[in-house]
Amino acid sequence: MRVIVTRPPAQAADWVAQLQALGVDAVAVPLIGIAPLDDPSPLQAAWAALPGTALVMFVSANAVAHFFAARPPGATWPAGTRAGSTGPGTSAALRQAGLTPQQIVAPADDAPVFDSEALWALLAHDDWAGRRALVVRGEDGRDWFAETLRARGAEVGFVAAYRRLPPELDGSGRQRVAEARAAPQVHLWLFSSSEAVGHLRRIAPGADWSAARAVASHPRIAQAARDAGFGAVDLLPPSPAALAAWLGNVPSQPLQPLQGAPIQSAPQ
Repeated sequence: MRVIVTRPPAQAADWVAQLQALGVDAVAVPLIGIAPLDDPSPLQAAWAALPGTALVMFVSANAVAHFFAARPPGATWPAGTRAGSTGPGTSAALRQAGLTPQQIVAPADDAPVFDSEALWALLAHDDWAGRRALVVRGEDGRDWFAETLRARGAEVGFVAAYRRLPPELDGSGRQRVAEARAAPQVHLWLFSSSEAVGHLRRIAPGADWSAARAVASHPRIAQAARDAGFGAVDLLPPSPAALAAWLGNVPSQPLQPLQGAPIQSAPQ
């Protein structure tokens, strides 16, 4: 079975390399584009305001990369500021940016779900009254985490670190989508965002995915894939190793219920 990785280009290339190293046939079809902002001054202002900020929550590895790319010369991460991460990829990006594990708060790598709610569970016991927090994200996104902090008395701001764009598939990308439509039973779609599912629906309008299987990293994403018509959608932690192990348990008939696979099946 060929795995189609739909993450943004940089992350898709990294996932494909890791999967291929694990013996998995994987290709990249990035269904989300990422671009820097035209004006970096809001990010530079956010860096200047970091001292005294209790928490900076990063929604993705892209948020980390673009936030640190805009760091003004001489700026350092304050010792008393924690970095919030919702998953292993974002945590890895924070470590690559120079933060220590002690400065990062994130769900464990084997947590069943990686999202804002899982991160909040680690922070809910703290006293947030009068404390400052910052959410680093794309130009828009969910407000649940910020609203929850505000309800506990925190002062919360947002800063956009990058822009999400519709995908621009090259010839090989379009060919891979066509091959997956023609032979859905031997392709596995890997989705890490609902937005990617939406872009696929626009790229391949009217496609019949009822004989296709998808893997999603969150129940909301799994629901988007089911809404797009995928015949089987399963939940799996966002890890190349977990996906490689899961593939070893996929039966010969892709749409039959899995037996003994180390996954949590998406609710129907």
